[in-house]
Amino acid sequence: MSTQASKLQALMDSHRTQNGATRVIAVTSGKGGVGKSTLSANISYVLASRGFKVGLMDADIGLANLDVMFNVRAERNILHVLKGEARFEDIVVRLEENLFLIPGESGDEILKFSDATIVSRFIDESQALEGLDFLIIDTGAGIGDTIQMFLRAADEVVVVTVPDPAAITDAYAMVKVISKIKSDLSMVVNQVRNSREGMKIFDTIKKVAQGNIGEDLNLRMLGSVRSDASVARSVKQRLLVCKELANIAPAADIEAIAAALADKKEHKMLESGKEGGIGTFFKKLLGQF
Repeated sequence: MSTQASKLQALMDSHRTQNGATRVIAVTSGKGGVGKSTLSANISYVLASRGFKVGLMDADIGLANLDVMFNVRAERNILHVLKGEARFEDIVVRLEENLFLIPGESGDEILKFSDATIVSRFIDESQALEGLDFLIIDTGAGIGDTIQMFLRAADEVVVVTVPDPAAITDAYAMVKVISKIKSDLSMVVNQVRNSREGMKIFDTIKKVAQGNIGEDLNLRMLGSVRSDASVARSVKQRLLVCKELANIAPAADIEAIAAALADKKEHKMLESGKEGGIGTFFKKLLGQF
């Protein structure tokens, strides 16, 4: 990084993480339309409102869900940083207090950047983000190679599904693929009538997974989110449920999920002393680790 102080570095330094290195969480799904981006945005907002420094990366940039959701325009992304056409401070967008959007890249073009010199410069630039407590990555849906690349590099993977037979089947397929990369996975069942329905769906997927994948897979229920027509309207109106409609049931459910992620980060710190961090994540992402 340049020795000159940057705006991004100053923002990160204003609240350096007290809980160790950044915890990278990839939120994914077997199919689109399950509310993955809405969950990613709201979980990030809740964590930020609790005082954590949070980066939200849109790795499904082709759909531009997150910048639309926050009513901002992301002109450049991490691919421009890799190409040397921008610096991290040029692409990061401050959304809220403690919350930053990091436009990602969903295309295969990112896989072309394996040159050690380019990656080294990129990793040096990314150190400005080490002040983050969490990096939440909203991946694309499905099991493509680029999506798997993000999942492999993340500290934790959260699979989102809904009470729809096709979505449940796709979620299991996603779990099966990810189990070859990670032995620990979390799941959120969105748009349920009640928590019992969410747990029933989770138990069904877990039972099938253990029968076909084996006992080595540690699939955990992170939480379920109740259905409410207000959520769909809030997305159209570019409103965050947990900010503008905090009293409805889905907001309380997302608050609980965010709290569970925060607790898990603290437990991981006690167990291992530190997380991998931003630098390690990008090295894994670009095949240099």
